Amino acid sequence: MNKITIYTDGGSRGNPGPAAAGIVFYNEKGQAFKKYSEYLGDNLTNNEAEYRAAILALKKFKQLLGKKIAKTSKIQLKSDSQLLVQQLNGKYKITEPQIQKLFLELWNLKLDFKKINLTLVSRNKNKEADALANRALDEKVKNKPLL
Repeated sequence: MNKITIYTDGGSRGNPGPAAAGIVFYNEKGQAFKKYSEYLGDNLTNNEAEYRAAILALKKFKQLLGKKIAKTSKIQLKSDSQLLVQQLNGKYKITEPQIQKLFLELWNLKLDFKKINLTLVSRNKNKEADALANRALDEKVKNKPLL
Protein backbone atom coordinates (compact mmCIF):
# COMPACT_ATOMS: atom_id res chain seq x y z
CA MET A 1 0.00 0.00 0.00
CA ASN A 2 1.83 3.02 -1.23
CA LYS A 3 -1.04 5.41 -1.96
CA ILE A 4 -3.98 5.74 0.41
CA THR A 5 -6.83 8.24 0.33
CA ILE A 6 -8.37 9.16 3.66
CA TYR A 7 -11.57 11.17 4.00
CA THR A 8 -12.05 12.82 7.40
CA ASP A 9 -14.84 14.79 8.97
CA GLY A 10 -15.27 16.27 12.40
CA GLY A 11 -18.44 17.76 13.71
CA SER A 12 -19.67 19.51 16.80
CA ARG A 13 -23.26 20.00 17.88
CA GLY A 14 -23.60 23.35 19.57
CA ASN A 15 -20.18 24.73 18.60
CA PRO A 16 -18.84 24.25 21.20
CA GLY A 17 -20.56 21.07 22.16
CA PRO A 18 -20.29 17.30 21.87
CA ALA A 19 -18.06 16.34 18.95
CA ALA A 20 -17.21 13.27 16.88
CA ALA A 21 -15.09 12.16 13.94
CA GLY A 22 -15.71 10.04 10.88
CA ILE A 23 -12.87 8.54 8.84
CA VAL A 24 -12.83 6.40 5.70
CA PHE A 25 -9.70 4.78 4.22
CA TYR A 26 -9.53 3.95 0.50
CA ASN A 27 -6.92 1.87 -1.28
CA GLU A 28 -5.29 2.62 -4.65
CA LYS A 29 -8.28 1.09 -6.46
CA GLY A 30 -10.72 3.44 -4.71
CA GLN A 31 -12.16 0.73 -2.49
CA ALA A 32 -13.00 1.57 1.11
CA PHE A 33 -11.15 -0.83 3.38
CA LYS A 34 -11.52 0.70 6.84
CA LYS A 35 -14.02 3.04 8.50
CA TYR A 36 -13.97 4.71 11.89
CA SER A 37 -16.63 6.53 13.84
CA GLU A 38 -15.51 7.97 17.16
CA TYR A 39 -16.85 10.30 19.82
CA LEU A 40 -14.23 12.99 20.58
CA GLY A 41 -15.63 14.63 23.71
CA ASP A 42 -17.72 17.48 25.01
CA ASN A 43 -17.29 21.24 24.65
CA LEU A 44 -15.33 21.16 21.39
CA THR A 45 -15.71 23.57 18.50
CA ASN A 46 -16.33 22.39 14.97
CA ASN A 47 -12.79 23.43 13.99
CA GLU A 48 -11.30 21.46 16.88
CA ALA A 49 -13.33 18.44 15.80
CA GLU A 50 -12.04 18.75 12.22
CA TYR A 51 -8.43 18.86 13.43
CA ARG A 52 -8.97 15.98 15.83
CA ALA A 53 -10.51 13.91 13.03
CA ALA A 54 -7.41 14.41 10.86
CA ILE A 55 -5.12 13.61 13.80
CA LEU A 56 -7.14 10.49 14.58
CA ALA A 57 -6.95 9.39 10.94
CA LEU A 58 -3.14 9.48 10.89
CA LYS A 59 -2.91 7.73 14.24
CA LYS A 60 -5.32 5.03 13.09
CA PHE A 61 -3.29 4.57 9.91
CA LYS A 62 -0.16 3.89 11.95
CA GLN A 63 -2.04 1.51 14.28
CA LEU A 64 -3.61 -0.34 11.36
CA LEU A 65 -0.65 -0.57 9.01
CA GLY A 66 2.39 0.25 11.15
CA LYS A 67 5.05 2.94 11.21
CA LYS A 68 7.17 1.17 8.61
CA ILE A 69 4.42 1.33 5.98
CA ALA A 70 3.61 4.92 7.01
CA LYS A 71 7.17 5.95 6.14
CA THR A 72 6.73 4.66 2.58
CA SER A 73 3.13 5.74 2.02
CA LYS A 74 1.73 8.67 0.11
CA ILE A 75 -1.45 9.87 1.76
CA GLN A 76 -4.18 11.93 0.14
CA LEU A 77 -6.01 13.41 3.14
CA LYS A 78 -9.34 14.90 2.11
CA SER A 79 -11.45 17.16 4.31
CA ASP A 80 -14.37 19.53 3.83
CA SER A 81 -12.86 21.94 6.39
CA GLN A 82 -11.55 24.95 4.53
CA LEU A 83 -9.89 26.24 7.70
CA LEU A 84 -7.99 23.00 8.32
CA VAL A 85 -6.81 22.63 4.74
CA GLN A 86 -5.81 26.28 4.30
CA GLN A 87 -3.99 26.42 7.65
CA LEU A 88 -2.02 23.25 6.98
CA ASN A 89 -1.19 24.46 3.48
CA GLY A 90 0.11 27.75 4.92
CA LYS A 91 -2.61 29.98 3.46
CA TYR A 92 -4.43 30.97 6.68
CA LYS A 93 -2.97 32.17 9.97
CA ILE A 94 -3.59 30.20 13.13
CA THR A 95 -4.77 32.59 15.84
CA GLU A 96 -6.70 30.36 18.27
CA PRO A 97 -4.44 28.85 20.99
CA GLN A 98 -6.29 25.51 21.02
CA ILE A 99 -6.06 25.24 17.23
CA GLN A 100 -2.34 26.08 17.41
CA LYS A 101 -1.81 23.04 19.67
CA LEU A 102 -3.80 20.79 17.36
CA PHE A 103 -1.96 22.17 14.32
CA LEU A 104 1.40 21.29 15.91
CA GLU A 105 0.22 17.80 16.80
CA LEU A 106 -1.00 17.19 13.25
CA TRP A 107 2.13 18.72 11.72
CA ASN A 108 4.35 16.44 13.81
CA LEU A 109 2.29 13.39 12.88
CA LYS A 110 2.79 14.24 9.19
CA LEU A 111 6.53 13.68 9.68
CA ASP A 112 5.89 9.94 10.13
CA PHE A 113 4.71 9.62 6.52
CA LYS A 114 6.51 9.80 3.19
CA LYS A 115 4.09 12.41 1.85
CA ILE A 116 0.73 13.83 2.81
CA ASN A 117 -1.30 15.98 0.45
CA LEU A 118 -4.19 17.75 2.08
CA THR A 119 -7.10 18.51 -0.22
CA LEU A 120 -10.31 20.44 0.30
CA VAL A 121 -13.39 18.56 -0.92
CA SER A 122 -17.00 19.61 -1.01
CA ARG A 123 -19.33 18.34 1.69
CA ASN A 124 -21.12 16.44 -1.03
CA LYS A 125 -17.96 14.36 -1.64
CA ASN A 126 -17.43 13.79 2.08
CA LYS A 127 -20.83 12.31 2.92
CA GLU A 128 -19.58 8.96 4.20
CA ALA A 129 -17.15 10.45 6.73
CA ASP A 130 -19.84 12.95 7.76
CA ALA A 131 -22.35 10.15 8.31
CA LEU A 132 -19.86 8.28 10.48
CA ALA A 133 -19.24 11.37 12.64
CA ASN A 134 -22.98 11.91 13.01
CA ARG A 135 -23.48 8.27 13.93
CA ALA A 136 -20.98 8.60 16.79
CA LEU A 137 -22.78 11.72 18.02
CA ASP A 138 -26.18 10.05 17.75
CA GLU A 139 -24.94 7.00 19.70
CA LYS A 140 -23.55 9.22 22.45
CA VAL A 141 -26.83 11.13 22.76
CA LYS A 142 -28.84 7.90 22.71
CA ASN A 143 -26.75 6.38 25.51
CA LYS A 144 -26.64 9.52 27.65
CA PRO A 145 -28.59 9.16 30.90
CA LEU A 146 -31.49 11.52 31.50
CA LEU A 147 -30.97 14.01 34.32
